[in-house]
Amino acid sequence: MRVALALATALAVALAPVASSKENRSTDQLVVLAASSLTNVFPKIDPGARYSFAGSDALAAQIQQGAPADVFAAASPKFPEQLYEKGLARKPVVFASNRLVLITPAANPAGIRTVFDLKRPGIKLVVGDKAVPIGSYTRQILANLGLTSVLSNVVSNEQNVRDILAKVSLGEADAGFVYVTDAKTVTGKVKAIFLPGWAQPHVKYELTIVKSSTNQIAAARFVKNVLAKRGQKLLAAAGFGPSKGTIKK
Repeated sequence: MRVALALATALAVALAPVASSKENRSTDQLVVLAASSLTNVFPKIDPGARYSFAGSDALAAQIQQGAPADVFAAASPKFPEQLYEKGLARKPVVFASNRLVLITPAANPAGIRTVFDLKRPGIKLVVGDKAVPIGSYTRQILANLGLTSVLSNVVSNEQNVRDILAKVSLGEADAGFVYVTDAKTVTGKVKAIFLPGWAQPHVKYELTIVKSSTNQIAAARFVKNVLAKRGQKLLAAAGFGPSKGTIKK
């Protein structure tokens, strides 16, 4: 974590000389594009930023198409690394981790008790599209559990984790896979069925500064705040795991 904080501090110092130029004195509100699973926690870390929450793949595509953005935070290393390799973003930093959980409506009309109950015919299962992190992670954990056959019960592939959460909490599906942090945001509306640790994929969150940003100093400050003690405490309170100070080289 100290290494990650040092990186953010060094970035802010390195950018200080260019802050005097007109293009880097932007008074525009900081724009943060972030994965849907960060909807509740990021505004607590920085309530002054302007956020756009969606699937990580869709947000990365927006940046590649030139959409205004200062910071990008994804639920998978894949998309920040792609932007970095294309020269569109600075070196990504890992800032949190997560775990998957199976949820059912609170009433649980299908009587699902374990993940293995998903094999029953007629179960209405909602998952993330395979192109988005939650969809990719879901398929990984099902493969680890030897349960890829339950994908035949999928009735909807969603573009972000909050859409899965909404469909299950409203009773439009019997079950769905989300992050444990998302399940915590609707306590009482869903029942969480925890999945074995040995089968869990490595869910890592990364954030990066978009190179085209005219708010580079403010963006570096946001990164530093996320990695700082207060930011990490807020993430932990929301159910996220530690980042372990990992930085992509």
